[in-house]
Amino acid sequence: MGLDVNWAIRWLTLSAQAMAEHRMELIELDRPIGDSDHGENMDRGFKAVMVKLAESPPESAGAAMKLTAMTLMSKVGGAAGPLYGTAFLRAGTALGDTVDVDAAALAAALLAARDGIVARGKAESGDKTMVDAWTPAVDAAAGAAEDGDVRAVLLAAAEAAEAGAVSTDPMLARKGRASYLGERSIGHRDPGAVSSALILRAAAGAVE
Repeated sequence: MGLDVNWAIRWLTLSAQAMAEHRMELIELDRPIGDSDHGENMDRGFKAVMVKLAESPPESAGAAMKLTAMTLMSKVGGAAGPLYGTAFLRAGTALGDTVDVDAAALAAALLAARDGIVARGKAESGDKTMVDAWTPAVDAAAGAAEDGDVRAVLLAAAEAAEAGAVSTDPMLARKGRASYLGERSIGHRDPGAVSSALILRAAAGAVE
């Protein structure tokens, strides 16, 4: 059985809860290598998504992703708004009007999201950005999709993203504000990779 719009709404709701719960953690991660505003921005952005979902309930998972994209682009400051907005927009476009999202379509949507982030931010794996969470997540999702189990796809993606976020600790930042710090960026976890892992974990948690 695939995933429908109700799953997408649960995913976004759990994402909003995660951003609220981890707001201070994301702020503290961003303090030494960024503007200290990642947690605040993400919390505000997903609270706005919740308002939009209540005002205009989407009819498909793809529509939910596109609504989220537009909201995050308009409400989230810094680099995160355009990057996450592009990710959700590309994912929504990949899903289209599909009402029953299967494992292959889900993996393709995650790939489209990652590719959107790469296209917008010009970052690659190893640059100490959210790409370091998304690329292993996409690879793990593609492997899990072969068995056709949507929950397995999302669990694999979440676990890989969490490991990817941890892997940013020893990296030298080569993109974003953290890159200005040079070697002083080493030893700090990338906040965008952490928020990405939280969002992908929420996607897995939303599967009933």
